[in-house]
Amino acid sequence: MQIHELKRKTENKKSAQVGRGGKRGKTSGRGTKGQKARSGRKIRPEYRDVIKKIPKLRGYAFNSIKNKPIVVNVGDLGTNFKNGDTVNPEAIFAKEIVSFKKGMKVKILGGGEISVKINVEKCLVSAEAKAKIEKAGGSIK
Repeated sequence: MQIHELKRKTENKKSAQVGRGGKRGKTSGRGTKGQKARSGRKIRPEYRDVIKKIPKLRGYAFNSIKNKPIVVNVGDLGTNFKNGDTVNPEAIFAKEIVSFKKGMKVKILGGGEISVKINVEKCLVSAEAKAKIEKAGGSIK
């Protein structure tokens, strides 16, 4: 027997070490470059992505939550109120013409016709509505 004919009793096996080069190839199973390919794999905070998605230019000012007045047409007041009645936000909410929201203002617009004499208080009134109410003999304070 010569020295070059000697063989081991057991095979020389090595355990695969993931992420350290070796048999896994170029990127060692970590994809390509970037944050997730580095050690530690710390992902940036989620709230940063939320902040980035909020529009920041061109007049973004939460327009949806501004207090816009509730709109009521003159025609609705003519059908729900009688001669000499006082029309104010409380009376409109009591007659259930519109649903009540605390602290909301009411604006009367000129849609429809009115023939009853009413007194309007504590409401915003458009020019057309004012003309129709005064023509019917009503007043606005």
